[in-house]
Amino acid sequence: MGKRGPPPSFDRAEALRQAMNVFWEHGYEGATISQLKEAMGGLCAPSIYAAFGSKEALFREAVELYRTDSRPFWGDEQPTARSAIETLLRNAAIRYSTPGQPRGCMVDLGTTLSSPSNRGIQDYLRACRHEAAAKIRARLQRGIAEGDLDARTDVEALTAFYTTVLQGLSTQASDGASRQTMMAAAGCAMAAWDTLSGAAQVPTAPSRS
Repeated sequence: MGKRGPPPSFDRAEALRQAMNVFWEHGYEGATISQLKEAMGGLCAPSIYAAFGSKEALFREAVELYRTDSRPFWGDEQPTARSAIETLLRNAAIRYSTPGQPRGCMVDLGTTLSSPSNRGIQDYLRACRHEAAAKIRARLQRGIAEGDLDARTDVEALTAFYTTVLQGLSTQASDGASRQTMMAAAGCAMAAWDTLSGAAQVPTAPSRS
C-alpha cells in the first residue's frame, strides 16, 4: 500500500499557517501530533508526513513562514538607524501582544527547556536568533556609513543591548505583560540610545584666555 497523501482539497499554505500557530503557542516539543492534526483541518498523521516529511521539517517550514511574516516589522523603510531600531522594538511589542495569536516570539520561545534529543532544533533556532542580531548589527553599521550614527559607537555592544531588549520583550509577553508595559520598556531602551551610540558628547573644558 502506498503512502497516504493529503486529500484533494488540501490547502498546504493554510495548513502550514495553522501548524505555525500551534508551534508558536506550544513550542516544538510541546506541540503534539494530535494538536497539529486538528489545527491542520483534521489531517491524519500519514498525510502530514506525506506533505511535509516529518514533524521537524514541518516545524522548520513553520518557522520560516513566521520569519517571513516578521519582515515588515523590522523598520527597513526607516531613514536612520535609531528610527529603525525604535520601530523594531515597538512593532515587536505590538506583535507579541496581538489578541487572537500566541504571545511572544516563536523563534525565542520555540525550544524553551527542550531535551537534548532535539539539539538539531535548538541549533536551528539559535542560528535564527544570531541572524536577527546580525540584522541589527548591519543596520547600525549602515547608520555609521550613512552618517546618522556616530562612528565611535561600539556596534557590538549596541547590537547586544538591543538584541537583549528584543528577546526580553518576547519573554515579558509570554509572561503576560501588557502592550503598554512593553511599549514603556521599548521607550526606556531608546532613551539610552544617545549614551550608548556615542551621540552624547562630553563637554570640553573652556579654553583659558
